[in-house]
Amino acid sequence: MEVAIPRQSQRLPGISMAGFGPRLPALVDIVMVAHPSVTLFMDLSKGGCLAYDAHGRRERGSVAVGLLPGNLRISGRTAEAGPCLQIRLSPVVAASVLGAATDLVGTVVSLQDVWGRDAGRTEDRLRAATSWDERFTIAADVLRRRLDTRPPLDPHITAVWRRMLTSRGQVRVDSLANEMGWSRKHLWSRFRSQTGLTPKRAAQLVRFDHAAHLLAAGTPTAQVAATSGYADQSHLNREVKAFTGVTPTAIAAAPWLAIDDTAWPTTPIHPPPPPSALRRVHAM
Repeated sequence: MEVAIPRQSQRLPGISMAGFGPRLPALVDIVMVAHPSVTLFMDLSKGGCLAYDAHGRRERGSVAVGLLPGNLRISGRTAEAGPCLQIRLSPVVAASVLGAATDLVGTVVSLQDVWGRDAGRTEDRLRAATSWDERFTIAADVLRRRLDTRPPLDPHITAVWRRMLTSRGQVRVDSLANEMGWSRKHLWSRFRSQTGLTPKRAAQLVRFDHAAHLLAAGTPTAQVAATSGYADQSHLNREVKAFTGVTPTAIAAAPWLAIDDTAWPTTPIHPPPPPSALRRVHAM
């Protein structure tokens, strides 16, 4: 599968993009692994190649995937398969880009349901583009405008999220609350209102993501458990099962993770910079 990534000038804080194509393989059938981001798949084929399950129905076209969507299978089975743009939004950035990111937790919905008519207009512009460089520029401009016209990110929640990422999920909620000068209850309320997850669940998701990538890199399970802050290998097994429904061995062989080093060559999701930089994102 051909993979394209944006130039540095096309990147925005807390947002990662990767392009797949110009033509997908004749048969695409990949199970998505839980990831600490809200993910947008923009289907740029002519006939709605990408298929997914939502609300008990088989749907086609561009899709928004919330945090912890459960078992999501993305597939395409048509000779007309075109390129696909994948966008990962950190939870705190997703709150600004989508406006209702908290409502997406545990769900998979049509992109039009959360983006409105702008979804179709953006897809048309992306389909008309003749290169991935042009597509990334278009997508960055659209995302920049959405950030610029919505309420600013909560700098405190941004800081909490950044601490979760830099600690790879190995930070206690009590410690986070103390750093903010808040009570545990206040942190829980503020964080969940912005992201849809409790701080503890979000940290667990970040920790799982780090562990999953170590497993995919061939690191022995016992070593992954110790490195990632799990009490023991059984603890890791239980958490992997809770997030994915499968074993660490199955995660290690997941096609979804096999392309991560190519599609997302730095970190699984870029940590947001200090709040001042986030407020300046529209000027980049």
